[in-house]
Amino acid sequence: MIKKFSFGKVFRTESVPVSLEAQSGPMPFVAVDEQEMSFTYRMDPQVVVYGLGENVRGINKRGWIYESKCSDEPRHLEDRRSLYAAHNFLVVDGKETFGLFIDYPGILTFDVGYTDINVLKITASDWNLDVYVIDGDSPRDVIRQFRRLIGRSYIAPLWAFGNGQSRWGYINAEDVREVVRRHREGGIPLDMVYLDIDYMERFKDFTVNTERYPDFAGFVKEMKEQHIRIIPIIDAAVKEEKGYPVYDEGIEKGYFCTDESGKPFVGAVWPGRSLFTDMLNKEARDWFGNQYKFLLDQGIEGFWNDMNEPSIFYAEDRLADVLEEIAEMRNGDGNLDLDAFSHFTNLVGSLSANADDYKKFYHCVDGERIRHDKVHNLYGYNMTRAAGEAFERLVPDKRILMFSRASCVGMHRYGGIWQGDNKSYWAHLLMNLKMTASLNMCGFIYTGADLGGFGSDTTEDLVMRWYALGVFLPLMRNHSEMGTRLQEVYRFTDIEGFKNIIGLRYRLLPYIYSEYMKAVLRDDLMFRPLAFDHPDDARCKTIEDQLYLGDELMIAPVYEQNAKGRYVYLPERMKMLRYSRDGVFSEKILEKGDHYVEVELSDVVFFLREGHAIPLASGGQCVDEVDFDKLTILTFGDDAVYEYYHDDGVSRNYEDPANWRALSACKE
Repeated sequence: MIKKFSFGKVFRTESVPVSLEAQSGPMPFVAVDEQEMSFTYRMDPQVVVYGLGENVRGINKRGWIYESKCSDEPRHLEDRRSLYAAHNFLVVDGKETFGLFIDYPGILTFDVGYTDINVLKITASDWNLDVYVIDGDSPRDVIRQFRRLIGRSYIAPLWAFGNGQSRWGYINAEDVREVVRRHREGGIPLDMVYLDIDYMERFKDFTVNTERYPDFAGFVKEMKEQHIRIIPIIDAAVKEEKGYPVYDEGIEKGYFCTDESGKPFVGAVWPGRSLFTDMLNKEARDWFGNQYKFLLDQGIEGFWNDMNEPSIFYAEDRLADVLEEIAEMRNGDGNLDLDAFSHFTNLVGSLSANADDYKKFYHCVDGERIRHDKVHNLYGYNMTRAAGEAFERLVPDKRILMFSRASCVGMHRYGGIWQGDNKSYWAHLLMNLKMTASLNMCGFIYTGADLGGFGSDTTEDLVMRWYALGVFLPLMRNHSEMGTRLQEVYRFTDIEGFKNIIGLRYRLLPYIYSEYMKAVLRDDLMFRPLAFDHPDDARCKTIEDQLYLGDELMIAPVYEQNAKGRYVYLPERMKMLRYSRDGVFSEKILEKGDHYVEVELSDVVFFLREGHAIPLASGGQCVDEVDFDKLTILTFGDDAVYEYYHDDGVSRNYEDPANWRALSACKE
């Protein structure tokens, strides 16, 4: 059961596409303090708090304080309070089980037992919000109700479940051809190469550098003939440059955010001085979405939106003030003692993502000017919405790949997300696993992290272990930062090991895609904590490094350097499946309890639940080569049947009953 409560003058975020009548009277479960602008719930020691999507720390959110504020935050450390997203949904599971969704575009603080270990306190920046209280029988029931409330999650094309390769630093067409050639010669499956900002003309959106790509449309066609999709990046900011058609038209039609005086607000990102499309203005949003046509017309079938928190390197007026003060410091005796040097570094550090700068520009919504910080978390959502709605107009019968860095609930209907600019840390491999379950709870099913880590220098064993997790995730992409160690898998010693792990992904594709579609079409979870299936098993409430995938599998990746294996807790009898470098599965039945499982670096180990089956394909070098009809079945139980979903992977014909069929070992 869902109840809605409204406070103040609510800004309609459109995160919830259905209309519920607001309730009067006391709110169930939580105490409301209008003067303090907060909601409070006292937690018993056994209470687990799930949700909050993209965040640091664990699946159980107790013990830390989180800020719901989309932030350009590449340091994904335990002391961070916000990352790129604002996912204001949580589930309290204890003597009472309920969910809270705070539909609010501004900054929220979730103090989940940080100030007082037994108190959950949610504080808003102002008192203009909707709160949805969801009463359910279990966390999974609450989440299903929430997912139905917020609308169907984005559905990616089938080919987007293949292996992808990216690097900030693929400068031109020859670099991309080299990447593709090395994969194909090594027999390493590949479906996508992602282009970072290098492909643009001086970092201008919806342009191509013709020196680096003399015939971009021809190049895209050439790649597709090799079963490779080219996926370009799109940034949020538009370069300030007369003669640049996107800038000129945006200025002419008044589609950019403005400062207090009504002039276009100027910040800076990759191109330097830049303007920000008013994504909350429907006309501006439609206009920006239509710009994707430039690349669609050249054969592009997928995009990734970046820098859309929005990220601001500096605001023009703040830069002027800082440079003036530094000049004054330099004109002195030139001696910077501790205090002076600290002041200098703080001045420079204050330029990027300064909170005050987000108070300097305005949106126009239905004729009303609204200061950006009041609606900050809606920007990335509406940038991706602009694209998603445009694709429905421009290519209505075709799915386009789309995922974003910044997001809030609502954007899940228009695209997936990748988990931002992580690092080549073993801790971030584990964070990838935990965050995936939390994101599923908030409606983000097409998701994954940069395999091997984006920033810092990686190691061969970290990349290999990360791929052993990545083969199960919907978005599977190796992406790294310019200046770091090159980490395409063919650059390492054990190419055969990588080849076999990635090859497993293509054998698992019928299962991965089927489970993804079930989660989307049924408003369910693709990945979930063990405790959801075993609520009476106290051990499961504390386990966060193992997840269920669908109803059939449990995954438990190795995430420590130099480890030869790991301990795994089985809450029930399971069949352990080991996929080794020879491309062969071995099986072993393990009883309920604790087990130490040896896992060679090039092995992938996972667990099949009793009474269940999964389909396997023969593999291939790309998704186009995978035979989704001729399947083998891995089973644990004589009568195990798998409910299989498969469609054409391109159209929006999701509801056709012919997409479903039952598979068993005797009906391959």
